[in-house]
Amino acid sequence: MSNQFRIGFGYDVHQLTEKRKLFLGGIKIPHKKGLKGHSDADALLHSITDAILGSLALGDIGTHFPNTDPRYKGIESRILLTKSYELVKNKGYSISNIDATVVAEQPKLNPYIYEMRKSVSDILNLSVDQVSIKATTSEKMGFVGEEKGIKVYAVVLIYKDEN
Repeated sequence: MSNQFRIGFGYDVHQLTEKRKLFLGGIKIPHKKGLKGHSDADALLHSITDAILGSLALGDIGTHFPNTDPRYKGIESRILLTKSYELVKNKGYSISNIDATVVAEQPKLNPYIYEMRKSVSDILNLSVDQVSIKATTSEKMGFVGEEKGIKVYAVVLIYKDEN
């Protein structure tokens, strides 16, 4: 069996609160609410981080960066993503591509999609065309539809880097 390619899946969800700023994909997005969490609560970067870790069965973001550890209080999620990708690179793998979907009723994210893609590609030293980020709503259904939170799904394809 060849392990030249591996796929990882990530999912994250955070509650919206009026007491925080909204960060998604490593950028600040203007909105009256932000995401509640131990770190900066960037659900998009958290989902991508879990997908990257999952691609090599390395656990999840909570295993490596527990919310009970004061070192990670308020930490930028870009740091957690970078450290997680280092674990994968140290095993000889590189990212082929990322595909993520943000589910949020508000704010409308389309104006920020390219900036988020660029941010993620810069963090991981990828080209922008290797990073797909899409946004959708939940059509007013469930906690996302009621604007109580945001959820994100991500998949990543990695490959054994023979260089």
